[in-house]
Amino acid sequence: MGQFILIPLIFFGLIILASSFFMVKQQTAAIIERFGRFQSIRHSGLRMKIPLVDRVAGRLSLKIQQLDVIVETKTLDDVFVKLKVSVQYKVVTEKVYDAFYKLDYPHEQITSYVFDVVRAEVPKMKLDDVFVKKDDIAVAVKSELNDAMMDYGFDIIRTLVTDIDPDPQVKIAMNRINAADREKTAAQYEGDAQRILIVEKAKAEAESKRLQGQGIADQRREIARGLEESVDVLNRVGINSQEASALIVVTQHYDTLQAIGSETNSNLILLPNSPQAGSQMLNDMVASFTASNQIGEAMKDAKKKKDSNKGANNE
Repeated sequence: MGQFILIPLIFFGLIILASSFFMVKQQTAAIIERFGRFQSIRHSGLRMKIPLVDRVAGRLSLKIQQLDVIVETKTLDDVFVKLKVSVQYKVVTEKVYDAFYKLDYPHEQITSYVFDVVRAEVPKMKLDDVFVKKDDIAVAVKSELNDAMMDYGFDIIRTLVTDIDPDPQVKIAMNRINAADREKTAAQYEGDAQRILIVEKAKAEAESKRLQGQGIADQRREIARGLEESVDVLNRVGINSQEASALIVVTQHYDTLQAIGSETNSNLILLPNSPQAGSQMLNDMVASFTASNQIGEAMKDAKKKKDSNKGANNE
């Protein structure tokens, strides 16, 4: 009979002994209470407590934690915007007691401070400034949280504004403004390119015309020199200048007909095509040159006479 009583007692004793030991993970703090009153804080490792007297009231992580808070507010230019603020915090090792007993819901407390700071700072800025000065908003949130949460045993490591989401209609309008601005810039570049192309093309055409004119002038100069040499040669054999000119015209006329005839696919028709027409053209040109020379001499005489009369009047 006594043996049957001893076995349950041994089993109960083993349970009591096992309950005296507990494990605390790395970067974790365990709060021990004795009869409902704070007793001690135990850190990582195998720990011991008095069975049936002490109990583990709770555990706090000492790692850096992150809380994401989404705040909706209005900017200075009356645009509603949602900001996502990420708060990175941890429990101060020396203030585990304050962190466990002074706050029941630290997340709600941090969230309230984030809402308060963001809704105080963002309404002072225009929407564009919110994007540019988001770091200033994060600094303001961190400063406010540090002052408030340090008394409760929480250290605010960093705050980040990770997302800025304006109203969908505002985003569409902003995208349209950006697209229009880019199209305007593209049009300006295209206009500049077209203007440069036109200017360079005009310069090229001007240079081409200049070189073409120079070539024609050189060609005519050589033709005149050749005609002059031809007339001199004919004069040496007793042919006067007029006869020599007529002979040259007839020779060039036949040379032209020969050149046209050598082309199998030529559609060129020379009008008039008789040697007499060439001689007539030469006579007309000579008469024109003679008349123009006479007119030029008459104009020079008239000018000299006018200048002499003017000098006499001045005397």
